[in-house]
Order: sequence, then C-alpha cells, then structure tokens
Amino acid sequence: MLRFGPMVGWGWAVALAMTACWADAADWDVVPIPANAGPQREWVLLPISDDFRYDAPPHNKPVEFTDRWDDWFINNWTGPGRSHWSRSHSIVTGGRLGIAASVRNGTDKINTGVISSRKTFRYPLFVEARVKLNRLVLASNVWMLSGDSTQEIDIVEAYGSDRPDQQWTAQRIHLSHHVFVRKPFQDYQPTDEGSWHVGKQRWSQDFHRVGVHWIDPWNLDYYVDGEKVRSVSGPDMIDPNGFTGGTGLSKAMHIIINVEDQDWRSDEGITPTDDELADWDKRIYWVDWIRVYQSVAKPPQR
Repeated sequence: MLRFGPMVGWGWAVALAMTACWADAADWDVVPIPANAGPQREWVLLPISDDFRYDAPPHNKPVEFTDRWDDWFINNWTGPGRSHWSRSHSIVTGGRLGIAASVRNGTDKINTGVISSRKTFRYPLFVEARVKLNRLVLASNVWMLSGDSTQEIDIVEAYGSDRPDQQWTAQRIHLSHHVFVRKPFQDYQPTDEGSWHVGKQRWSQDFHRVGVHWIDPWNLDYYVDGEKVRSVSGPDMIDPNGFTGGTGLSKAMHIIINVEDQDWRSDEGITPTDDELADWDKRIYWVDWIRVYQSVAKPPQR
C-alpha cells in the first residue's frame, strides 16, 4: 500500500498516472471573467495567479512555486480538528496542484496539505479557482484570511464525500465569510440558506470553477462555473455585531488552499477512516488553476 514517507514521490507519480494528464489542463485565457471590474475600470492579472504548469515535488519545491506560495499556513498553527499540516502533502505535477491527506502514524491526527500566498491582497479583487474536491468528509478549501486571523472570505469550502449519509453536504458548496474577535473568541458568519449553493450532483465528480468578487468592505459576489449565484451586501450581512469596528472586510488577506478536518464535523464523528485515507482515488484534492485579478482605473484615452 502506498504511503507518504521515503517513497512519497513514487506514490504521487502513480496517483497522477491514474487521475490526471496534461491534455485536459485548463487555460484561463479562454475563460471569460464573469465579474465586472466597474465603471472606467479594468482587470489586471496578478502574479500570484498560477496555472501549475511546472513540477514541484513534496519537498524542495522550485522558485515557480516558492515565489508565490509557502507550503505551510500563514502562521505556526498546525491545523483544526484532527488536521496536522504537512509540507509533504502538497505537490504540483501534470499541470495541477494536488493537496493530499493521510494517516499520521502513531497519533489520532490526519496529515493534510496546505499552501498559502506569500503576499496579501485587498479589494477590489476577483479570485477564481478550477478545482476537483477530494472524496473524503474533509473540507477542500480555497480561502482568504487576514494576517491577524480576524477577517476571512471562503471561496471554496466543500465536502466531496461519497458516503451515502453525507449527500447533503456533497451536493453543496459553502459560500461564506467570517469576522472574528480573538479575545474573548467570537465568530460571525452568515447562516442564511443561500450560503449553501446546491448542485445537481456531488461536486467531487468533476472540476468546477468557483470564484468571489471582493468588491469593497461591504459587498461580495460569488460565482460558480461562471454564473453569479450569491451576493452579500451591507453591515447586516457582513458584520452585524460590529466585530470589525465599522470597517467591514477591509484588511489585506493571504490566499490559502488546503484540506482540513473541521472540529464541528469531527466532534460529531464525521471524520475519515484509515481505509479512506489510504485510497488514492479519494484523498487528493486537485486544483487545475487559480487566477487573481485586481480592478484598476483604466488609463485615460488620448
């Protein structure tokens, strides 16, 4: 059975041979940007955008990766729930980023991959990723978080499990945000029905595009496969408790791509089995590309 460890490179190669190839890698240049940059404004592609057309092994990743990403979280936190971040659980190969999960031997923890942007970004911004969820009860994520962990925008937060009792979440993508007070800890996020976008099938069955237009501190638009599916506006939806002191979602944020075990699910016993974590077809979350655009004023016409 393949495990992470001395043979990790061979394991990834076998997994890739079974699941991915260059031929079906996407090129976002032919994919229209669904969000409007605004009057007299235009989108400018930022260097953090990554089509993953290079190779980055689990260790000693090349500058194409390290100029953009760190294969760790934004601080020393090792992860929520049973998660334990592992640098060896992210790889770029075959034109895709792979984020894996595995048993953390000798513990009750789960090794999970995470990468985070070295730079931070602020509105007006459009972030979109083309992803294929893993088939575990773990969360497959693309999100943004401020350096002090008080403001968060969730772009992809989804659970692709094919367990029969997990179909409600498997058919939905969570489109949301958080604002926090750290001491004493308080957390607000919208709980309206629209925060769960419903699909016609399990989201893990294929690649999908999910994006957010961070218009300003009080307005977010969410897009799935190029269609605007949710808008969140105003203090009553963004920060009804005043946790941001009236500034809304205004802080610069890192971009994070990861897999994680979440406390609110594992506390209810919703956590992967060892057999599921050993299944290569289930335990890898694939990201085909991520693109990030800043809205800027158009230059004056002569």
